[in-house]
Amino acid sequence: MLGFRTGLEFLLLISTILHISAEFFKPFNVSYDHRALIIDGERRMLISAGIHYPRATPDMWADLIAKSKEGGADVVQSYAFWSGHEPIRGKYNFEGTYDIVKFVKLVGSAGLYFHLRIGPYVCAEWNFGGFPVWLRDVPGIEFRTNNAPFKEEMQRFVEKIVGLMRQEMLFSWQGGPIILLQIENEYGNIESKYGQKGKEYITWAARMALGLGAGVPWVMCRQTDAPENILDSCNAFYCDGFKPNSYKKPALWTEDWNGWYTTWGGTVPHRPVEDNAFAIARFFQRGGCFQNYYMFFGGTNFGRTSGGPFDITSYDYDAPIDEYGLLNQPKWGHLKDLHAAIKLCEPALIAVDDAPQYIWLGPKQEAHVYHISGHAAELNSSLAGNEIGCSAFLANIDEHNSASVKFFNRVYILPPWSVSILPDCKNVAFNTAKVGAQISIKTVGYGSQFSNVTEAGNLVLHESSYISKTWMTFKEPIGAWGDNNFTAQGILEHLNVTKDTSDYLWYIIRIHVSDEDVSFWEANEASPKLIIDRIRDVARIFVNGQLAGSAVGHWVRVEQPVQLVRGYNELAILSETVGLQNYGAFLEKDGAGFKGQIKLVGFKNGENDISKSLWLYQVGLKGEFMKIFSLEEHESADWSGLPYDSIPSTFTWCKTFFDGPEGKGPVSLDLGSMGKGQAWINGHSIGRYWSLVAPKDGCQRTCDYRGAYNENKCTTNCGKPTQSWYHIPRSWLQPSNNLLVLFEETGGNPFKISIKLRTTDTICAKMSESHYPPLHLWSHPHVFSGKLSISDATPEIRLQCDDGQTISAITFASYGTPLGSCQNFAQGNCHATNSSSIVFEACQGKNSCTISVSNKVFGDPCRSVSKALAIEAKCVSPANGSVASF
Repeated sequence: MLGFRTGLEFLLLISTILHISAEFFKPFNVSYDHRALIIDGERRMLISAGIHYPRATPDMWADLIAKSKEGGADVVQSYAFWSGHEPIRGKYNFEGTYDIVKFVKLVGSAGLYFHLRIGPYVCAEWNFGGFPVWLRDVPGIEFRTNNAPFKEEMQRFVEKIVGLMRQEMLFSWQGGPIILLQIENEYGNIESKYGQKGKEYITWAARMALGLGAGVPWVMCRQTDAPENILDSCNAFYCDGFKPNSYKKPALWTEDWNGWYTTWGGTVPHRPVEDNAFAIARFFQRGGCFQNYYMFFGGTNFGRTSGGPFDITSYDYDAPIDEYGLLNQPKWGHLKDLHAAIKLCEPALIAVDDAPQYIWLGPKQEAHVYHISGHAAELNSSLAGNEIGCSAFLANIDEHNSASVKFFNRVYILPPWSVSILPDCKNVAFNTAKVGAQISIKTVGYGSQFSNVTEAGNLVLHESSYISKTWMTFKEPIGAWGDNNFTAQGILEHLNVTKDTSDYLWYIIRIHVSDEDVSFWEANEASPKLIIDRIRDVARIFVNGQLAGSAVGHWVRVEQPVQLVRGYNELAILSETVGLQNYGAFLEKDGAGFKGQIKLVGFKNGENDISKSLWLYQVGLKGEFMKIFSLEEHESADWSGLPYDSIPSTFTWCKTFFDGPEGKGPVSLDLGSMGKGQAWINGHSIGRYWSLVAPKDGCQRTCDYRGAYNENKCTTNCGKPTQSWYHIPRSWLQPSNNLLVLFEETGGNPFKISIKLRTTDTICAKMSESHYPPLHLWSHPHVFSGKLSISDATPEIRLQCDDGQTISAITFASYGTPLGSCQNFAQGNCHATNSSSIVFEACQGKNSCTISVSNKVFGDPCRSVSKALAIEAKCVSPANGSVASF
């Protein structure tokens, strides 16, 4: 992994990278045939890592790219985010987290290729699917159909991005890393909604893209009617059965959903790495050539970028690199081994022009054999010894039972729901169900622990210190607060008013209550109700400055009793968005706020329809307008001290100062004691927070990787807040005097907010002496000459802490027949007494270590017994356990 002793070293590296020539490679062409992408004249089997640059900060990019490369990626893939790059029509932003040029150059300088998905509709659970909200205001516009205003705007942005990449010499034929582009995104899912105009649109989009002369292939994902000269591709949990719409095109998997997104009030999805590896191995087994992880690093929805509605701020996605930039083990390590095994097969995979040889091995077992000669008749004779020109995949798709199969006169045991990869058609280099990578247990987090130790969802919450005993508050006015409000007849659509400059819009009206109405309510022991036909996402109802009630949902009906008094009453309804709709047809028509009638019922004279009355509108919050969350303007508010351990009232701004945690590890903020709102650090928006609790039921005690996966199969966090911890990028912090500002809507206790480093606390591994040997031995020059037998090589356990950490203690070590799983190991009947001392000597005080699993190292504590090595160790950093100081 990439590690830096000082921040200066890191800055010098970035400076060097950005000042080198844009010619990261010698100029090369990219084309394709029916089998694969052809890069510089050669077919390639490619692994791609999905990383969205705005979901990380620029100081994180180089490390994320390096970890992706170390994990076996050849390509980095990202969307181009229109809403971030053109927030105001005609005014472009390519700075900071939106410096796409810098990001692509960093990818190229690491020796990786780049797949740029321009869209410009991207979805990605991004606010409004990546469209800038001003696009709704273009006269006569209809999104994603044969509509002249939309096509004009779309073409202008696509031309801007392609032109920028060409100007910066970033296409492959210029010596840059970009090998693929994408136009549109999953349009095939909704094309039928637009009828003939949809078909015309997709034809236009392809023609427009090709006409830009980018010089690399274009992709349309999930587009079965993609034109002949545009590649179509698969997005799904499984794509081994995908066939492109033309024999002339290769099989591409642009989105391998190795996790899933999370919504407020929902459980947290996890995808077992064994199943993910199975799906990928099956894809290459059956003829695939390009596979991209969606996501390899998910990141964070900073600011108000999360879409949905109701998608949470974290976009961790159970990815191989977690939200904080740390390796998610064993997922990262197991997939790294998978990638290495696939690469060993690449010479044979790219040599086969037509389908590989298919061999039936059983009712749910099969083999696919790739041989450089292409003649299946030659296989039996060539397999007398190791053969570099032959590779095979043996699959057992039975969900429950292992299978013993005979393949070319050898017997192989295949675990259920697994694929064994034989780079030489003889020796197994990798099996998708046998995880040899370490497990990492991280501090600071949430989630149930699966008893299946190979699942990487195990997080533990350590004791924490509260961030501050000194808080100041500022009361947000209820209703109108500034000179920029206005009146209008009737109910205006939320986005038409706010232009998405804020989540918040006040609708305010005065209601007169007569003596007769009050007498009517007293006589009938009743009270009036406010009825709103439909609201989204949140509505808060105030009567005379007091909160009467709230409603949450996506276009749900509201019936709220209200306490009105004699005379004039002020009714203020706050409409809140929690991410704009990001998926589906006719996005421009979805809108926000209220639909239908708003009326008061229960009056003496019946209903009072106030929908068409005169309303006062106020966009946003006073604190937002004053920017009291910023370092420059926070003192402009009239702050008051908050008595210790008091709970501020609803609709209150809170601020404090704190010192940054020591060390260099990623930082997390615990907002579990708060209700709902938004948070800023030194003027940077962390995003929305909300302590909605997931349902108590629906999570599984164990996660069984076997069988087809869906996003509800292996979930955690039942009965707990969906998200409590929020990522603070290191680059946003200074050593001391950091400003934290919250806007709290529903009430919470800021004195219980804590901040800690997120680090790996415990690492574990367990491996049998019969496990497959290390994949790096396959590159030994004597393996295929027969002078060295790969089957005689010794398996190894490799342990590694995070960058900057060292192994501080060996809490368990046993070579023999150890029992249990990570954090629950125990000695079995067979145990080598020197286990701890040998592991201690190899690992103590080091960042990483490797131990062979063999009698040669530990001796033979019990003959004729199959043995394994189990290790559990602690990782520590120089500032381990430190918290913010105050």
